[in-house]
Amino acid sequence: MQRVINKLGATLSASLTLMLGLCATTAVFVATSHLEDDAVNLDFERRAALRAFTIQRGLEEAVQVLSVINHFHATVGDPSREQFRAFTRPLLERYPYVRAFGLQRFVSDEDRLVFEALRQGAVPDFQITAFVDGKLQRAPQQPSYLVVDYVEPVKGNEAALGLDQTGNPIVMKTLDIALSTGRPASTMPMRLAQAGPDERGLLVLQPVYRGGEQPASLEERRAALVGDTSAVLQATELVQKILEGAGLLEDREIGVRIFVGPQADDSNLVYLHESAPNAGHWLDQLLALGSLFQRPSNTMTSFDIAGQTWHMEISIPPRSVFADHYGSLLILLVGVIASLLGAAYMRALSMRSHRVQQLVEDKTAELRHTNALLSDDIKARRLAESALQLRHQAIEASANAILILSAQAPEYAIEYVNPAFARITGYSPSEAVGKSIRFLEGRDSDLEGFETVWIAMREKREHNVILRNYHKDGSELWNDFYIAPVKDDAGAVTHYVAALYDITSMKRYEAELEFQASRDTLTGLINRHMLRHHLEQAIGAAERQKQALWVVFVDLDRFKFVNDTLGHKAGDTLLRTVAGRLRAAVREADTVARLGGDEFIMILPEQDELTLDTRSLQRIMDAVAAPITLGGHTLFMTCSVGVACYPADGTDGETLIKHADIAMYRGKQTGRNNFQFYTPAMNEQALERLRIEGDLRSALDNGEFLLHYQPKVDLASGEVVGCEALIRWQHPQLGMVSPARFIGLAEETGLILPIGAWVLRTACTQCRQWQLAGHEDISVSVNLSVGQFLQKDLVSSIADALEDTGLPPASLELELTESLMMTDVEHAIGILAGLKELGVRLSIDDFGTGYSSLAYLKRFPIDVLKIDRSFVRDITIDADDAAITASIISLARHLKLRVIAEGVETDEQLDYLRHYGCDEIQGYLFSPPVPAEKFEQILKQERVSI
Repeated sequence: MQRVINKLGATLSASLTLMLGLCATTAVFVATSHLEDDAVNLDFERRAALRAFTIQRGLEEAVQVLSVINHFHATVGDPSREQFRAFTRPLLERYPYVRAFGLQRFVSDEDRLVFEALRQGAVPDFQITAFVDGKLQRAPQQPSYLVVDYVEPVKGNEAALGLDQTGNPIVMKTLDIALSTGRPASTMPMRLAQAGPDERGLLVLQPVYRGGEQPASLEERRAALVGDTSAVLQATELVQKILEGAGLLEDREIGVRIFVGPQADDSNLVYLHESAPNAGHWLDQLLALGSLFQRPSNTMTSFDIAGQTWHMEISIPPRSVFADHYGSLLILLVGVIASLLGAAYMRALSMRSHRVQQLVEDKTAELRHTNALLSDDIKARRLAESALQLRHQAIEASANAILILSAQAPEYAIEYVNPAFARITGYSPSEAVGKSIRFLEGRDSDLEGFETVWIAMREKREHNVILRNYHKDGSELWNDFYIAPVKDDAGAVTHYVAALYDITSMKRYEAELEFQASRDTLTGLINRHMLRHHLEQAIGAAERQKQALWVVFVDLDRFKFVNDTLGHKAGDTLLRTVAGRLRAAVREADTVARLGGDEFIMILPEQDELTLDTRSLQRIMDAVAAPITLGGHTLFMTCSVGVACYPADGTDGETLIKHADIAMYRGKQTGRNNFQFYTPAMNEQALERLRIEGDLRSALDNGEFLLHYQPKVDLASGEVVGCEALIRWQHPQLGMVSPARFIGLAEETGLILPIGAWVLRTACTQCRQWQLAGHEDISVSVNLSVGQFLQKDLVSSIADALEDTGLPPASLELELTESLMMTDVEHAIGILAGLKELGVRLSIDDFGTGYSSLAYLKRFPIDVLKIDRSFVRDITIDADDAAITASIISLARHLKLRVIAEGVETDEQLDYLRHYGCDEIQGYLFSPPVPAEKFEQILKQERVSI
């Protein structure tokens, strides 16, 4: 019995020992596993916090790029398209995730036409557009527009230029948010046309205020708002570049999902980096140990960027428990084995069980306490290491140069520099550490700025200053320098931390913009702004020295012809060539400026040794008139020049320029290619010109135009063989207005096109009526203006007029001036060939008054030469005119052309022309231009007595 009792006692002791051992092992296992779980969670939280901080800082820097563009616009005021392109190009190269930069400005409806016309100088066919029913069309009229003025890069974004954004609720809502907050604002994620189908992007807007100011209140910001600058960010690529730059994508275990919007749902997902799955250990499935431990799965962080909430989800896949819980599993294994051994031992030594059991309990309690202390120490040490590592990584990854300086005066030796310091200054850490910060001072650095830094360090306070010094290679380096003291726990300053931001490129842009603000970007001449300054100085000098001063207004004749036929690139080349010729044609003391378009202003002051005379003006006109070859085309340009004299024609710059402009227009009215001095009577003529221009626009609709016909007489037969159609204007108040008063004005305003079309159809209709009345051989000639000659559909429009009126093509003669065809010979030959294919006759009017070349004349498919009345008038009294007239007739004979003399008024002139074999005459000797009814009476005469 006792043996049974002892056996039962021994078994009970062994059982109790085993149970206690297992309980103790379990307790230690659970405690240790919790510590291991805490360590795993802490590591996961550190890695998640590092990614959240890196991405938030990178996004803030990306938005800061738009602030640079906004600051550029505020600094420049109103940049040109080339300036905007030059400024944004390096930013687009440096930040590839920025798809485009844009500048949008508000345009009122009353300024719309002027705005479009100004932009068409740089962007042909520019107009304000909008999407109507999904199609890009000219924007319908409304009080104001938010127009995309500039966009870079232009390639791929051509449709955006001129687009009205007021109909885009997303853009307008985002702009309103930016206006309310006074900071950049971002749209929700959207699909970008420039990116792939699964990539999302953001449009970030920042308001632009009038005068570059930054109003304080919302009402002031709304009043000063003139537009906005924008940046299109490719969100996926942006986040990818941030993580790659920090080296965080190398950790394939961490997964990242980023959402933009109020909620973190899949519709707002802009970035996804999935973690690499971990292969599970076979013992996890066999023993089902995974359920015994807590594992980190994911964490969510939110922050605000440009008015939008970004949600960042960091996740980690499940790992084998053997990867993170070796200690607790080892304790479990050892504890189970020890419990089994202890139970066996107690069974053998039941008499000593109590003592052994007590000893085990004491050791177990001691071990538990030791493990708890060890776990606390490990946790604290890991937290400190994580915080220190995070700060070090942030400083190392900073784009700005960071320096840590000793607080020991007077050297303030450098103890640490980050990698950005070497990139910005060129000095490696080994070259900088241990030296005084004074080694950054160059040979002519900003000593005053550096002195303010020393004062701030001596006074132990923070300071910010713009400094100029030099890179290690000797190149100039501008930087925004900030320094602040670092204090210990006792409040004593032990070090200084300094941040250096490289602003060299911005300074260079500022210098370049300052130069360009005073120069014309195309020709290099001074621009309109600097012209006023130069003119004020010249007037002041002339007043002090009691000398004269000429303000010369130069305008190229028919410059629009070059742009329309050869293109704007050729037009720009022509303007640069003319600018160089004008500069070479005047003295060193004279000033040449480009006013705009094809208009130039020259300031010619009188000097003691050189007086002003018209030879200077003729030298200017001769320089412009020299042949110019562009793209295989030889051009003969002329100019009209107007001159205003100080002090006779004005005592201030604006008046002198205005009067020179009026004189220049007088030169155009008198046939171009001449110079005119301003006279007070020209003001009256300018006012009359404005009145005639206004009435001219409604004259065609009111039926005020009519045609007169001047007969052409064949000298051999004495018959009337044709007529020249000449337009007249029956003005309601002014009566019959001479063509000399309105034809030039019609060409300048473009009204010559509808007027010329009316003249052509009316003349063809009238001639056909005469033919149907029995005068089958009668023909009519019509003058073509420069504007008509430049029409792309000239040939087709004449063909339509002939077909509609039924007039045979051979009965129509088109008269073109010699100077018109010689402006661009190759282009003229092409047009004349097309007209000749219709079957019409072609004649050169006013032959001998221009720059004709016999080599070109041979290539023109013409039928008739028309001798200008200026030669016919004096052929009986001027030997030169007589010789020229005889030469023209002889030339026509050899070229098998008919020759007509106009302006024949005397019998002596008639005899001379008949003697030398002129074919036809036209002039007051026979008949002046007459209405159609009177001309029909002339036709009824069988033969003219001449």
